[in-house]
Amino acid sequence: MNVKDFYFDLPPELIAQDPLEDRSASRLLVMDKRTGEIRHRVFRDIVAYIRPGDCLVINDTKVIPARLFGVRADTGTKVEILLLKRREGDVWETLVKPGRKCRPGAELVFGDGLLKATVLEVAEDGNRLIRFCYEGIFEEVLDRLGQMPLPPYITHELKDKNRYQTVYAKNDGSAAAPTAGLHFTEELLNQIRAQGAEIAHVTLHVGLGTFRPVKVENVLDHHMHSEFYIIEEEEAAKINRAKAAGGRIICVGTTSCRTLESAAAPDGTLKPGSGFTDIFIYPGYSFKILDSLITNFHLPESTLVMLVSALAGREHVLHAYEEAIRERYRFFSFGDACLFTDLT
Repeated sequence: MNVKDFYFDLPPELIAQDPLEDRSASRLLVMDKRTGEIRHRVFRDIVAYIRPGDCLVINDTKVIPARLFGVRADTGTKVEILLLKRREGDVWETLVKPGRKCRPGAELVFGDGLLKATVLEVAEDGNRLIRFCYEGIFEEVLDRLGQMPLPPYITHELKDKNRYQTVYAKNDGSAAAPTAGLHFTEELLNQIRAQGAEIAHVTLHVGLGTFRPVKVENVLDHHMHSEFYIIEEEEAAKINRAKAAGGRIICVGTTSCRTLESAAAPDGTLKPGSGFTDIFIYPGYSFKILDSLITNFHLPESTLVMLVSALAGREHVLHAYEEAIRERYRFFSFGDACLFTDLT
């Protein structure tokens, strides 16, 4: 399987730079994952495709203001740090620019000394392990000094940082938002509950790997970066009950999908627990728990397009993307959404 098999030509003007004022006013492309039939809707119409007994699975991770700007203590050289994931205590794996200026032992200062850091080591992939030093609560210091780590393809300044959070975000830890969830409002979620569907929460802290391009020719040679997930016992029970009763498991976003498939038992039930996952889903994969997927439009040749192709078929997915481009849908994090499901 070649990475080029997942290429499509995307006009740059279709990359959404700003979120819509009304979250649920985004467009929704609905595709039957078996036949390839396409319908064009508005996102708030999603309730019409969720039935009593179904279970909607959402990722309640919260994006932290993970981009920090500081200086080297000895030279005053400017540095930029992106927090990727907490290793333990105050030690974080980070991406540092410029990396060559931050070798082990380097001391860094942020916010006139409100936050200090020491570079501990350089990982094989060039990421730095850094220990932070501060007074008080780290999250409060970070909220004061950090900026939202918007994806590299968004060049506009985000005026309201809450628009890069889902309305149900609660567990701090992501370097990027689970963007399929950005379309939901509390009103929509309440409508879904009112018509007899369950809503289950899982947590997967989204890392930088979500933006990293696939640099190999053969899909099978690509290595996914690991991300931390949590599935509470009560939430796993909701999903298992719905599945056993014949309801569909509808994942909101590829992060929810990857979480469930990582924790699937051989008998198709979901195991509660936590850990790191580097699951890579591409065509040929047999889904154990997920039935339907709500997701945004992804980058050409990305692992996320490959995941969607595993569910709905590469030809159907590329056809959906061609249709979306022809109909001028908005792409990527602040763009429109699609639903891959059974329409009958």
